[in-house]
Amino acid sequence: MRLKNKVALVTGAGSGIGKETALLFAKEGAEVIVADINEDIGRETLQEIHENNGKALFVEVDVTNEVSVAKMVEAIRNHCKTIDVLFNNAGISGVGQLHSIELETWKKVFDVNVTGVFLVSKAILPLMMKQNSGSIINMSSCIAEIGLANRASYAASKGAILSLTKSMQVDYAPYNIRVNALMPGTIYTPFVEDYLSREPNRDAAIAKIKERQLSGDLGKPIDVAYAALYLASDESKFMMGTPFMIDGGVVNGKSS
Repeated sequence: MRLKNKVALVTGAGSGIGKETALLFAKEGAEVIVADINEDIGRETLQEIHENNGKALFVEVDVTNEVSVAKMVEAIRNHCKTIDVLFNNAGISGVGQLHSIELETWKKVFDVNVTGVFLVSKAILPLMMKQNSGSIINMSSCIAEIGLANRASYAASKGAILSLTKSMQVDYAPYNIRVNALMPGTIYTPFVEDYLSREPNRDAAIAKIKERQLSGDLGKPIDVAYAALYLASDESKFMMGTPFMIDGGVVNGKSS
């Protein structure tokens, strides 16, 4: 029960890494605020938590909309007194070389992946500052540290999140708030499945992804969820402004 008596907000908790993390947080004793733009899949996560005797509340939210975020925070404040953990997980993928990306596509990737983190963090930080404690986990990516073909918008957005994480940590350390970033490699999520579904040779595409990871395989959402659990728990109290790699060896190693 590593999160006993803690309240944790997880955005994008309806699927993939967000869902696995919400389930794990609940299993470890946290009361989880399951936040997602899709009510159907969000409530599925909520139901699974309740079926396993966990505590959770579902809140529908569009992280890119300031009014929607404000309504989410109001619902949370009416339900509980504190927010101990914020996992800014909601995000979308972006594929394409810079010269081929439409402006609207670029804006959408940044709106969800960067502005979404800004709006939710801005709304939650005053609560953490008042209680003089908290752990914020921002979802970046190992792509912020490497070059990868056809990922210009996504890489730029995740690089922004890594820089934002470091800046936030400096500003909020006096309030005993820790801010760290998760840096996953390729994790088999609905995002990846959607990408693979558009590839003419799915098996070849999977093989190519596996080749760039020393593990020789794709990661699983639970791999990242366990890293998020560590950052959410008091065990990581000396980690501040840190990029936490869960990338199967993409960044710090290269297979022969």
